Amino acid sequence: MGQTCGAVTGAFMIIGLKYGGTSSSDEEVKINTYKLIRKFAERFKSRNGTTVCKELLGCDISTEEGLRTAKEKDLFSTICPKLVQDAAEILEEMVTEYNRNPQDIPGG
Repeated sequence: MGQTCGAVTGAFMIIGLKYGGTSSSDEEVKINTYKLIRKFAERFKSRNGTTVCKELLGCDISTEEGLRTAKEKDLFSTICPKLVQDAAEILEEMVTEYNRNPQDIPGG
């Protein structure tokens, strides 16, 4: 849809599954999970400048013209794999950090 990069939203889901609670009433867990999501987003932005798909690709794939441009320029094969790799690397770094030092998990 041209908004948040799919690799980023996938990472957000993984963070939620790993660190999120099982009860929507657990506000502390929810707040801490949001902190981790913000930390992930900061790291992704530091590598790529933004988390917004249309800015990362240089075209808006939510429009016919933008999608055509992305396909013509083969952006899904040339740009997206690096973004997925970055997201996976950042997740791996964060999980490793927090497994090593659980006290570093916000609120942990």
